[in-house]
Amino acid sequence: MVETRLALDDSHAVVAPEPADSASVVRGIMRLFARNDIWCLAEMPLRSGRRADLMGVDAKGRIVIVEIKVARGDLLGDGKWPDYLDFCDRFFWGLPPHLDRAPLESVDFRPDCCGIIVADGYDAEILRPAPLHPLNAGRRKTEIERLARAALRRHTGLLDPACAEMLRGE
Repeated sequence: MVETRLALDDSHAVVAPEPADSASVVRGIMRLFARNDIWCLAEMPLRSGRRADLMGVDAKGRIVIVEIKVARGDLLGDGKWPDYLDFCDRFFWGLPPHLDRAPLESVDFRPDCCGIIVADGYDAEILRPAPLHPLNAGRRKTEIERLARAALRRHTGLLDPACAEMLRGE
């Protein structure tokens, strides 16, 4: 984790963590997932109109969604997260190390359905594995195809700026 040293005087220093942003949490989780053969896209639109912070596929073809929260108010105010459960086999909360995880143990956050990953800009750790809640095979196939097409559109846009214009409607 990135740290900042704050000098109190010449003989003492306090180490304070850098404020987390969602991009650094995403990067840490993507590194963890890559090591575990889970490949994902950030900001993946879902058919419900929601947008998953991270959506990916593991080596067994199971869909994983991670909802990133870097502020307590954002975590406590998120009432839409159960909508993601219809689009994945496993669901995780992704948080920076300093964020209080106690609310995720309450019944409102359904710990029986959700894993927890703590991440900074360098790496991540799974604190609570996400239980497997298998999607219907037809739904999984549809979502993996949508994910693959989104990844291919983004890749094409990176390779050819003329095609990048077509990404605007994603």
